[in-house]
Formats: sequence, structure tokens, C-alpha cells
Amino acid sequence: MEISAIGSGQPAATAATGSGGAASTSSLASVDYEMFLKLLMAQMENQDPLNPTDSTEYVSQLATFSQVEQSIQANQKLDQMLTSLQVAQSEGLVGHTVTSADGAVSGVVEAVKVSEGGLVAILGNGETVAMVEGVKIS
Repeated sequence: MEISAIGSGQPAATAATGSGGAASTSSLASVDYEMFLKLLMAQMENQDPLNPTDSTEYVSQLATFSQVEQSIQANQKLDQMLTSLQVAQSEGLVGHTVTSADGAVSGVVEAVKVSEGGLVAILGNGETVAMVEGVKIS
């Protein structure tokens, strides 16, 4: 039986913001929210009083920012679901023999660790195997 990785890529929200981990997206979202409000206030303070900005532009900016914030929250929930799925999958690996994709490492799984890159099987001989596409389980 072969197993493919559930997901080892960087979440979309963190990739877009340049952050390295999912845990920092909520703090990053609040920083971005505060920055957006500061920019909006600066824009309002510095507009031409004889030719003010149309209120529909402000509403459009707020709506766009709201969509971005909702996307970040949705990605956080998806990350939580992915971790739960990985934990559920790990239960079935303990006691099985695992061979790495290149065939260099093989052994019986004693424990499984969920890391940022996905599942990592810890073998009886102390070696580890990342559970990626091509890993064989028997």
C-alpha cells in the first residue's frame, strides 16, 4: 500500500503574507487590519476638501479588506482540519512496516509525529521517515 502526503505546502494565507507559519497568521491579520485603518484615516485626513473622495470608494476598500480577513480565517480553520486529519491518519501507522520513497530507510513504526511538513514516522531503530508520496506501508 502506498500513501500520498495530505499536504505539505505552505498555506495560501501565509504564502500571500510571507509568513513562515500558520500560528502567526492571526497576529499578522490584526497587524494588517490596524495598518489598513491607519491608511484609511490618513487618506481621509489628507484628501482635498474641495474635491473629497467618493464614499463608495471607502465602502469598496472596506469590503475588499473584509474578504481578505475572511480568507485568512478560513485558511486557519483548514489548517486545523488538516492537522486533525493527520492525527487520525497517524493512528493506523503504528505497528506497520514503513519503507521510505527511495528505499533507503525501512522499519516498524513505533510513533508518529505531526510536524509542519506533515507526518513523520519514528521507527523502532530510531530513524525517521517523512510520510510523503511514494512511501510504502506494509
